[in-house]
Amino acid sequence: MNGELLRDLVPAVTGVLVRRGADFAAAEDAVQDALVEAVRGGPEGPPQDLRGWLITVAWRKFLDAARADTSRRRREVRVEGEPVPGPAEVVDDTLWLYFLCAHPALTPTSSVALTLRAVGGLTTRQIARAYLVPEATMSQRISRAKRVVSGVRLNQPGDVATVLRVLYLVFNEGYSGDVDLAAEAIRLTRQLAAQIDHEEVAGLLALMLLHHARRPARTSPDGRLVPLAEQDRSRWDHHLIAEGVEVLQNALARDRLGEFQAQAAIAALHADARTVEETDWRQIVEWYDELVRLTDSPVARLNRAVALGEADGPEFGLAALVGLDPALPRHTAAAAYLHERAGDLVTAARLYAEAARSALSLPERDHLMRQAARLNYRP
Repeated sequence: MNGELLRDLVPAVTGVLVRRGADFAAAEDAVQDALVEAVRGGPEGPPQDLRGWLITVAWRKFLDAARADTSRRRREVRVEGEPVPGPAEVVDDTLWLYFLCAHPALTPTSSVALTLRAVGGLTTRQIARAYLVPEATMSQRISRAKRVVSGVRLNQPGDVATVLRVLYLVFNEGYSGDVDLAAEAIRLTRQLAAQIDHEEVAGLLALMLLHHARRPARTSPDGRLVPLAEQDRSRWDHHLIAEGVEVLQNALARDRLGEFQAQAAIAALHADARTVEETDWRQIVEWYDELVRLTDSPVARLNRAVALGEADGPEFGLAALVGLDPALPRHTAAAAYLHERAGDLVTAARLYAEAARSALSLPERDHLMRQAARLNYRP
């Protein structure tokens, strides 16, 4: 059975159970049990009305659990009984679930896990493998998150910005284990874009598509990290680039600029350059100016400094780094790159080695160590 189709149906089915009276945690558990049954399948093949079938099976699972709990606790739970099979409800609660999973009482990590489970339809095992943690650890994390939001009723508009931050966190996890989280984040963001007409949702989708388009060229056959300037651009997915640019242009046309649209515009300028030499660094700096104005983010200021070094010369980039906290992630690597561009190879080599010691990932560390070795042992 088509796993992606099943996952697409998870939010709607969960919402139906909640509206019938199940609390969120019980409804979500019942839907996961129904998904397992659907994946196992049977000799008769997939049902014609898959959504209706999932609702029926999940409701049965919920009632079975409720009755077992009633017997165990010696108390009576009022339930209406199983509805007569028929056409499934057409109300889609996907958007409500997005806001629920991004509830302010949850930590970002818990919000991500709950979103992947309740909206994405992934199993606890899949999420645990993606985050390289034991399944029991992830199960506890998700259970705590469900307890926090159980009983919450969203009767006011949720915070779209928080939902987008959660999805961006999912995307930035990339790939590990048997779940491609970058692809999953794109799928979920497409789903959100179909639910809500919001320029920043479109901006985030465009940003994801443009970054994901470069993924095939980001690593060499032996697994080494390939910087943007050295990537084989013929390996980029130009269909994804075209889609990302179109989504971005439609969002920008609404004249309500947000941080994800600004980031996507920068990504689009990189994608538009047929060679690294053709990159429009001056326009990239201008978009970073917009991003800094919108967010006042130190990371945006750091990236702007590097872009400024490309546009006006490394000495301007180094001057822009002066006011930033040296403890900022990748600050030292940026300084190393700009010093190398300026011809100070001794300082650059030292900074590359220093940056490697605080790298955020193993591939990044190896790349920085190679950069230091390249300068230290040059002919």
